[in-house]
Amino acid sequence: MKKKIDNNYSLNLILDKKISHDHIKTTNINILLNRVKIEKKNDFKKKIYISSLMFLVVGFFSIIVLST
Repeated sequence: MKKKIDNNYSLNLILDKKISHDHIKTTNINILLNRVKIEKKNDFKKKIYISSLMFLVVGFFSIIVLST
């Protein structure tokens, strides 16, 4: 028994694919650039916090070692 292919169904699939390719998604470049700026700013803040914390820890331990 051969499987019968419905031509209307296959034609609809082909047309759907063509329509989906015609609708190209676009994004606003300003939104992307702003996101990058915000991420850079947040990364810089994290680096400042970590480096200041490390400086305080090293300073604290050096005071303890020098006082004993």
